[in-house]
Amino acid sequence: MSEPKNRAPADPSRRRFLKTTSWGLAGATALGKIPFVHAAESPAEMEIKIGLIGCGGRGTGAVLDAVGAATKVIYPARGYHTEDVAEGAQAERKNIKVVALADIFEDRLARCQTNLAKLGIEVPKERCFVGFDAYQQVLAEPEVNYVIQATAPHFRPLHLKAAIEAGKHVFIEKPAAVDVPGVKLVLEAGELAKQKNLGIAAGTQRRHMKSYRETIQRVRDGAIGEIIYAKCYWNGGQIWVIERQPGWSDLEWQLRNWNYFTWLSGDHILEQHVHNLDIMNWVLGAHPVRAVSGLGGRQVRVGDEHGHIFDHFAVEFEYPNGVTMFSQSRQINGCLNIVGEAVVGSEGTSNCSNAIQPTQGEPWRFREREPSPYRQEHENLIASIREGNPINEAQAIAESTMTGILGREAVYSGQAIEWDAAMKSTTRLGPENYEFGPCPIPPVAMPGVYRFS
Repeated sequence: MSEPKNRAPADPSRRRFLKTTSWGLAGATALGKIPFVHAAESPAEMEIKIGLIGCGGRGTGAVLDAVGAATKVIYPARGYHTEDVAEGAQAERKNIKVVALADIFEDRLARCQTNLAKLGIEVPKERCFVGFDAYQQVLAEPEVNYVIQATAPHFRPLHLKAAIEAGKHVFIEKPAAVDVPGVKLVLEAGELAKQKNLGIAAGTQRRHMKSYRETIQRVRDGAIGEIIYAKCYWNGGQIWVIERQPGWSDLEWQLRNWNYFTWLSGDHILEQHVHNLDIMNWVLGAHPVRAVSGLGGRQVRVGDEHGHIFDHFAVEFEYPNGVTMFSQSRQINGCLNIVGEAVVGSEGTSNCSNAIQPTQGEPWRFREREPSPYRQEHENLIASIREGNPINEAQAIAESTMTGILGREAVYSGQAIEWDAAMKSTTRLGPENYEFGPCPIPPVAMPGVYRFS
């Protein structure tokens, strides 16, 4: 990787900060450690046999990305988000098979089967499992060696730990959890994966983009001097909603409309904004030490179909060395949309993704054409598995997930929250037992009344 021109000298204290943080430069996910490959270059010694857990829109899209098939993605205002096979698409990765499917709902699994069949991929009925224990049946299949986890975020920690215990490599969608006990389970799974030499990659696909990687490397090398503050946004419109149908129990409706319930999605500051929070942790080389202050609420999206989550958040985070990061996330139609990240340094600025603007000297811009990051994240994980040095992104995705939880709880409660104190929480979100029937919806969190514990 070439050195940036007119680079400002890196501040020694900043350099020490980046070198001593928890995961900024450590392990297989460090800058420069992930192997970048194209499908034609990938070695074929090891056959990848996929077990998909969670066959909805993102799960179907993820398995299509893994086999190298083009997708047609639709995000409707109402109804399921879909990632179906594009017309005329083919599976480009011939050395990858899909051998097992699991979902809570039969109709979601059947749609995934239909899409795979268009590619000539037939998953036998005896390896298609439905129900809350379907994931266990997939993991019990000895042929499966690569698990894609695309269930609602609530279930991901349990499924990840079980998959690693079963000796499977895992691609886990983001976020990795919705509460602190879940975050800790992800960390445990990551440590177990290291012991068993198993791979874990997360759906924070920006980490697999050359543009982000090279830009952030230059920033960390001092291209804009000492970082003073940072900011990130996911301010967009309302996402898809599933209206309740006659005969659906409370639990079934919540599972199908999972974005709108904190126990299932973590709220959108976590489920969606985690992408940007992950970049902030990456470029700053640490997780925040506290959420200093937070504001948010449920002002526009207030219908029963919108569950009990908020529609806007704003949080001030403090990172080690006194760096402040400002975060905004919003899902309200008709507003200015901003999605991205930025850092301001003593000698310039960067958008973290493809540009550096020094206060002196020539600006730099990443100009290469990139492949789909949704495919690249699978190609990188598979390449690392075949090379015997599997990627392990468990700690990074756990800490980015926890950053979203920290911000959510600061906004819900209206209080400042320390990272270390938050990590002691034992509150588990969701029902104790999974069975279709009553599942009361918690009240909307009221700052000043709600308490994080």
